[in-house]
Amino acid sequence: GSTYSSKVFRVTFLTLAVSVAVPLLGVTLLLDCPIDPQPISLKEPPLLTGVLEPNTKLRKAERLWENQLVGPESIVNIGDVLFTGTADGKIIKIEDGEIQTIARIGHGPCGGHEDEPTCGRPLGMRVGPNNTLFVADAYYGLCEVDPDTGETKTLVSTKTLIEGQKLSFVNDLTVTRDGRKIYFTDSSSKWQRQDYLFLVMEGTDDGRQVSPSLLEYDTVTEEVKVLMVQLRFPNGVQLSPAEDFVLVQETTMARIRYYVSGLMKGGADMFVENMPGLPDNIRLSSSGGYWVAMAAVRPNPGFSLLDFLSEKTWIKRMLLKLLSQETVTKFVPKYSLVVELSETGSYKRSFHDPNGVTVAYVSEAHEHNGHLYLGSFRSPYIGRLDLQHV
Repeated sequence: GSTYSSKVFRVTFLTLAVSVAVPLLGVTLLLDCPIDPQPISLKEPPLLTGVLEPNTKLRKAERLWENQLVGPESIVNIGDVLFTGTADGKIIKIEDGEIQTIARIGHGPCGGHEDEPTCGRPLGMRVGPNNTLFVADAYYGLCEVDPDTGETKTLVSTKTLIEGQKLSFVNDLTVTRDGRKIYFTDSSSKWQRQDYLFLVMEGTDDGRQVSPSLLEYDTVTEEVKVLMVQLRFPNGVQLSPAEDFVLVQETTMARIRYYVSGLMKGGADMFVENMPGLPDNIRLSSSGGYWVAMAAVRPNPGFSLLDFLSEKTWIKRMLLKLLSQETVTKFVPKYSLVVELSETGSYKRSFHDPNGVTVAYVSEAHEHNGHLYLGSFRSPYIGRLDLQHV
């Protein structure tokens, strides 16, 4: 009897498997894929040893203003007053622990994923020489906000054509000390911020002439210049302390490039290659180097989903035909990592939070007064790490 029942089981199982697989295959072939992925060749991720050795130092961070703000992506300070932009489109001021909304670049309703394009999403933020706030809003463009009155002025609108193309995903900015030049990134000419996962998975440089790119805005002449083109997800930007070059993080390629005006495009523009994660924002550190927050980590030893998928475009197509961006995001391990680079791009130290227990989804590390303020594009708080005690 047992051989008969195992035969029945095998036949039943195979019939079931086929009846599930065939329609699934058919559906998969028929379904549209939202992206046209390109193979990316990444080197094997660096070993997490030496200064990159995993630790739990980020878990020493405290969570500030928990559940009083959502997705504080970028943080700046004027004296001891902090400013940040949140996922519900607000520009927020935090003074003596009190939270106050000072401006909103877009308009309501705000809340869901689908509201982002009208609500606006303030990302990179900087303080100009007259204590004015410069904000990169993903949907509206480059803006200037008066921190006292909240009055907002658009400097470069996403509706403006730049070399025949509109900006689609304004991401981060860095300002010269005299406030004359603003360097900023447009991460894609095809995808908006709400579809950033498509941008990562597609892996292209859009192949268009202008975007995604590093641009320069002159606050005096009000002219916009395109400096670097066809980058793969250009994200955080930072002027060097001497203002003699601009660093731009290329998220999808896990690297940082530098731009020197007049530098011929070529091999000389790589600052750090093959990083242990996908870099988001970059800011100055008090030691003359840079703080880099990683949007995702590339574990080695370990399994890196991003590296595994990098050249397997058919798997990427399948995944995004069948699953939502939100579901795919859940496969990426929640691992928080911030690294400090020296002025020449070598690793000085790293702070980890495996599983993102205390601080999840770190988007920026902003140093102020012996503390590292940790922004996040999703978490409902700002993290603060005391640098004297790590």
